[in-house]
Amino acid sequence: MSQQHIATPTAATPATALPVIDLSAASGTPEQRAALHADLLHAATEVGFFHLIGHGVTEQETTELTDAMHAFFALPEAQRLAISNLNSPHFRGYTRIGDERTGGRSDWRDQLDIGNELPVHRPGPGEPDYWWLEGPNQWPEGLPALRTATLGWIDRLSGVARLLLHELLTAMGAKAEFYDPAFADRPHLRLKLVRYPGSAPDGTGQGVGAHKDYGFLTLLLTDGVAGLQVEMPDGEFLDVPPMPGAFVVNLGELLEVATDGFLKATNHRVVSPPGGRERYSVPFFYNPRLDAHIEPLDFPHAHHAPGASADPDNPLYAEFGRNELKGYLRAHPEVARRHHPTL
Repeated sequence: MSQQHIATPTAATPATALPVIDLSAASGTPEQRAALHADLLHAATEVGFFHLIGHGVTEQETTELTDAMHAFFALPEAQRLAISNLNSPHFRGYTRIGDERTGGRSDWRDQLDIGNELPVHRPGPGEPDYWWLEGPNQWPEGLPALRTATLGWIDRLSGVARLLLHELLTAMGAKAEFYDPAFADRPHLRLKLVRYPGSAPDGTGQGVGAHKDYGFLTLLLTDGVAGLQVEMPDGEFLDVPPMPGAFVVNLGELLEVATDGFLKATNHRVVSPPGGRERYSVPFFYNPRLDAHIEPLDFPHAHHAPGASADPDNPLYAEFGRNELKGYLRAHPEVARRHHPTL
């Protein structure tokens, strides 16, 4: 997935396509970096989604991850269910097909949730409940490559996302390191290994329902099978054709709130592939510490900000952990009932 060239990211893309951002321009000439910032600012304010190339992640690194992912989903169901997220008060582990919910409806996919390996943080008296989200992962027996590949992917993409965030803030005229303290010590980094096994028996096409991500940035690896759709400003959903070697990047709701709506968190969904065709993807979520209070960004365009979106069914908080826990409780009601019946 590595690219060595520095391209003109948006010049050759049709009006209906996502912008293409070449991150290698961050180390280019002043003119190339200025063009990167202009294109990045356009993509982040007008669409909230873009393809990312020039990120430096190699084809070998990607193959190691996808090989481990396919090996996991090829395991007998009993071995996958042995690490069910129903075992985990931290919402780590395997979710079988149909058990995750978006917008109150079942998503026709199965997945493995993985995060930084951390000791259990059982909330003490007066501590917020979101500390339940810190804890160990669950790993299948006999598949050590899975742990190596996924934890290595978290480390690798953390560096890519940090550089991308720095360049985005610079493009806005803000200090590149403004949010570094929010990611210090124990950032809440997560990824999912996701399989969409084709259409549901009842013909329902919801691979995953329309939603926005809670955190800062999401970097999505796809396998070349279509299905991802992004909501455009006119309310129509745009198909996102896979681009070999590129990540699909979207901005999370925390960035929209922190910039008072200057940056856009965009609704997106996945339509199930037809018939029995499978689709695989790996979203990586670049999130701050659970207890991070996200301060409003100080940037020159702040007085032009239109205000963040307001949804009474989805209140947003400046403390990231409250948003994250709310999302997991809604998406995984069986885990919530088993481990957190009072929340």
